[in-house]
Amino acid sequence: MSIKDIYKKYTEHYLVDTDTRKIRSNTIFFALKGNNFNGNKFAKKALELGAKYAIIDEPDYEIENKTILVDNVLETLQNLAKYHRIQLNIPIIGLTGSNGKTTTKELINCVLSEKYKTTATAGNLNNHIGVPLTLLSITPSTEIGIVEMGANHQKEIAFLCSIAQPDFGYITNFGKAHLEGFGGMEGVIKGKSELYNYLIKNKKTAFVNPNDCIQMEKTANCNSVLFSDKIKFLEANPFVKLTYNSKNISSNLIGKYNYTNIAVAITFGSYFNISDEIIKKAIEKYSPTNNRSQIIKTTCNTIILDAYNANPSSMKAALDNFLLLKETDKTVILGDMFELGKDSSKEHQAIVDLCDSYSFKNILYVGELFHKTKTKNKTFKTFESLKLYIIKKPLENQSILIKGSRGMQLERILDFIS
Repeated sequence: MSIKDIYKKYTEHYLVDTDTRKIRSNTIFFALKGNNFNGNKFAKKALELGAKYAIIDEPDYEIENKTILVDNVLETLQNLAKYHRIQLNIPIIGLTGSNGKTTTKELINCVLSEKYKTTATAGNLNNHIGVPLTLLSITPSTEIGIVEMGANHQKEIAFLCSIAQPDFGYITNFGKAHLEGFGGMEGVIKGKSELYNYLIKNKKTAFVNPNDCIQMEKTANCNSVLFSDKIKFLEANPFVKLTYNSKNISSNLIGKYNYTNIAVAITFGSYFNISDEIIKKAIEKYSPTNNRSQIIKTTCNTIILDAYNANPSSMKAALDNFLLLKETDKTVILGDMFELGKDSSKEHQAIVDLCDSYSFKNILYVGELFHKTKTKNKTFKTFESLKLYIIKKPLENQSILIKGSRGMQLERILDFIS
């Protein structure tokens, strides 16, 4: 069956699913494969749960009039998304970057959805599967699509751009993330800039932070929209405050590093003719979730939970910001940073050296990588050993920063800090 024929079936309900635990009625189930699972085995179950069709690539699982046999389920999903994108007559915004992608996407969506019917990437479904699923979640009622694109190696952003075909693009920053896959910082810049390359080649438009020299250099030959000079940073203690066209905006985001994320959301809002008052309202009502720079008040402590992800760039930004907060009794709990390749030991030691030089009351490092560093402060090889230490020596009346890579699951600390 051709993509065009599959597309006709898709447009009956504009529903696509890949997980039988979340099957919707009349959806098309794509039987994806992974290292430890074979979606073909779940096609029958998906149909029983309400799927109208199942896309499979193994003939042993065919069910007459219910399954559609293709050569490769993943490629069919990607090709269907690309075909759907071509039919869409709406602006698509593409976002990538080393840090802050999801927060920026949520802010832009929050602003634009005040005036338009938007569809944005759910959570951080931003890879070779997530981007197609995002595009296929766009229905005829959508007026603007916002697509987050993640990558950990060269050519990945270029591939995602070939599917999403963005009309507008923004790169949050170039930081020390996924160094192992990209092959160092030069590789990060080259890989992320594949979005700019697409925009330039197709005469599309980049949104650019004028204070980022790399962004300015890489977009020299691109149609560009710069942040307005009417956006001014005021403070981040702990929440970011700024002014825009003489209007004071008080966000629910902590850290000066979130200022640029807010600034680009304002710039998108202005570009799409949203009033200053509505932009202000949208920014001020947005609150982060999912362990991203959340402030949590406990009985005895104030916690800044930033445990969704970490790399050397985001770790340094979080520490620098935490240092500037007015509170005096501060505790830092840092977990290992992953996917740094050959630079892993050096980057962990650099964070330790920086953190040890700051005047924090307590500094606790957890994970095998931090445990191997040289420090005057305490390190814990495992999460359990950190847990036992804190239970024996409870933290009280502290401001606590918790940050580490997703795999460390440092949000578990909340269960034993009162």
